[in-house]
Amino acid sequence: MQISINPAGLQGWTGAMLIVGLFEQNLEKQLIDLDPLFEGSLTKCLQQQNFTAKAGKVVSFQLLNGNPDQLVLVGLGNQQEFNLNGLRKAAALGARAVAGRSGVVGIHLPWGLFNTEEAAIAVGEATRLSLFKDLRFKNNPEKLENLDRLDLIGLENLNEASLQKIDPICQGVELARQLVGAPPNELTPKALAEIALLIAKENDLKAKVLEREDCQEIGMGAYLAVSQGSDLDPKFIHLTYVPQGEVKRRLAIVGKGLTFDSGGYNLKVGAAQIDMMKFDMGGSAAVLGAAKAISEIRPNDIEVHFIVAACENMVNGSAVHPGDIVKASNGTTIEINNTDAEGRLTLADALVYSCGLKPDAIVDLATLTGACVIALGDEIAGLWSNSDQLANDLKKAADAAGEGLWRMPMRNSYKDGLKSMLADIKNTGPRQGGSITAALFLKEFVDASIQWAHIDIAGTVWSEKERGIDPAGATGYGVRTLVNWIINQ
Repeated sequence: MQISINPAGLQGWTGAMLIVGLFEQNLEKQLIDLDPLFEGSLTKCLQQQNFTAKAGKVVSFQLLNGNPDQLVLVGLGNQQEFNLNGLRKAAALGARAVAGRSGVVGIHLPWGLFNTEEAAIAVGEATRLSLFKDLRFKNNPEKLENLDRLDLIGLENLNEASLQKIDPICQGVELARQLVGAPPNELTPKALAEIALLIAKENDLKAKVLEREDCQEIGMGAYLAVSQGSDLDPKFIHLTYVPQGEVKRRLAIVGKGLTFDSGGYNLKVGAAQIDMMKFDMGGSAAVLGAAKAISEIRPNDIEVHFIVAACENMVNGSAVHPGDIVKASNGTTIEINNTDAEGRLTLADALVYSCGLKPDAIVDLATLTGACVIALGDEIAGLWSNSDQLANDLKKAADAAGEGLWRMPMRNSYKDGLKSMLADIKNTGPRQGGSITAALFLKEFVDASIQWAHIDIAGTVWSEKERGIDPAGATGYGVRTLVNWIINQ
């Protein structure tokens, strides 16, 4: 979908479909420019439909012999409460109202309330991503028409070059959604590694995949313990983006890559929704989606390492037992008191590996704890960090992306809950503060000299219903935040 700036007003625009946002206040005054499209009858039509421009309300009109031939009005609600997320939601609602059609779409929203570039990018991303549908596994998928062009009507003083990052970011989000949505018999550790290698080949990234024997040689006992109950070999994925010229900053992004999590011998039962544990690789999906986007945007001066310890957590005669003690690659011994707290074991060795690259900062993303979902729900991810600067930068990047992120406490005294009588540490603590003790566990595998942040996306990786710009299903959460953070270093 091409995105264009059209500084002309509504009367000077031509196209097939027109989307206009309206506030509740002074509604009749806002309709003055639109009334000619209905030969002066628009106000009456809206009164008949009881349209008051309440936030989220949408009405659509077919115009006979008109230019445009479809008009979509989106309620923006109270102007004093309107923000950039409201702008995204309005664009998404309008786009869905014209879904299934091809042609040129114009959208007119209150650009002047926001930074022009931020508003244009928010609307461009929202329009495209709200129309995403994953139909790969349907025998007779519905035919999807693509919008040919999106005109941002009335938007002035913006160079269209600033919109060039919309497409690669959306490609990254769409890739992440496809990865999370794929069934576990389709997206195995091997398949995930092959996709990563394809991204590298197509986008000039360095790539390597460590096999089980390679991981054994460097002592990744925690990661390998999780994988030992599966018939499928683990794959440790490492992609690297290297910019032209001098590298001034080096970053590492680590994603949890459990392509399926049965819980192991602590089998998921009851409300644990074992059938949905295909999305336990949501962190790796965000990392690979960000890798795809960054490789196309190609920021200067920044080297980025994208790391995934991919495997399954399954049950067989070789599976790790509750009570086993394993050794991570930094020498730390871990008593596994819960085999369903497997993600942090894979991340432990991935974080040690990342520290060995001597980055300036490490960010990991993981569908790690149900406790985070209880605390923050399904629209906000949790953030833990050893650095105020890094935490603030990530929060700023998430806000710009429209992805909910909230910094959580990491009280050191909670680490007492991870004490083991036999090993250096246990992999889980008490039920209370479970997401905090999970972050404290991960912190043990990060060099104190390196800025580090952990983002728990257990609630945000999947949506049971259409929400904002996200479809029902996989959301692709994290890609936009990561990309914004990386390119603004």
